Amino acid sequence: MSRPRVRLGDLSVGFIQSLEETLRQLGHDPTPLLERYGLHATRLAEAGARLSIPRYMHLGHAAIALTGEPALGLHMGRLSRLSQAGLAGVTAAQAPSLGEAARTLLRFEPLYAANYRGQSSYQEDPHGAWLRFYSISPYNDYNRFVVDSVLAGWLAQLSAVAGAPLQAERVDIEFEAPAYAAQYQALSSTGVQFAAETNQLRLSRAALELRNPAHCPSTWQHLLKLCEHELLERTRTRGLAERIAHLLGPLLNGGREPDLEEVARHLQLPTWTLRRKLAEEGTQFRAILNDTRRDLAMTYIRDTELAFGEIAYLLGFASAEAFQRAFKRWSGVTPGEFRRSQRRSA
Repeated sequence: MSRPRVRLGDLSVGFIQSLEETLRQLGHDPTPLLERYGLHATRLAEAGARLSIPRYMHLGHAAIALTGEPALGLHMGRLSRLSQAGLAGVTAAQAPSLGEAARTLLRFEPLYAANYRGQSSYQEDPHGAWLRFYSISPYNDYNRFVVDSVLAGWLAQLSAVAGAPLQAERVDIEFEAPAYAAQYQALSSTGVQFAAETNQLRLSRAALELRNPAHCPSTWQHLLKLCEHELLERTRTRGLAERIAHLLGPLLNGGREPDLEEVARHLQLPTWTLRRKLAEEGTQFRAILNDTRRDLAMTYIRDTELAFGEIAYLLGFASAEAFQRAFKRWSGVTPGEFRRSQRRSA
């Protein structure tokens, strides 16, 4: 049984607006760069249009090279607006409080952005809330700007709800402090912690309870229903094999591979039931795991600058050598040969 190829993820072209505005503020015409990536005016105005994450990272890298501004992502974040997040953003803008706006923005993230390897989360406690962002790692010149733009963007978007500039109580960032580290200080009242375990920002209880003067209860409830419907349609899968493929992304990491028992626990099914259901669909867990790894490996090699050892780690292989052997078995060529062929045909 065939299923869609696994991709790293995508996001709404609405976020390109922030990049356009940033380039203009820095004295550059964004049109030639955007058109080089197929982002013509008609494409940017297309309802529901999405851009792949690898292409977005390459676009951002090209924009940094054009401007000579490594902190481009922070500039983009400050210019972010809720409307750029589509229906989810418009809904968050009608939330009764800043906390509900943050919860809504992250809960309905799949409506405007999807990362196969993980997703953002909102975790509230009596004293405040953590807003966490998942990004592809290890970090390089192609993906740091994404983290910068998202964390700074959340604060800019939520500031619009509160009607006043908002700072986080704390900001944690996974990568090491870059040369432009001083430019992060405006994000937090207590500074920024680099080389942290996750990308996240902390909002105080007082910030969460700020009321939204634009809130309309009936409009808010209507928009929530629309988001729920859209989320159901977007996340509906055709079968058990596809559900497993989507589960594997966050589980594949760190030199280990998930097994049937672990996946069965996530699906809340007995192992023997899962095995039987897969047999009824004409497949096996090992086949799904291999197909998922193959698809991701080809995407990482073709669309990112990650080293093969880093890709092996991300796909749960015990060593780079084990990954290279598996890739040649899948494709008939080595990872290096595959990357060179893709570069020549690009």
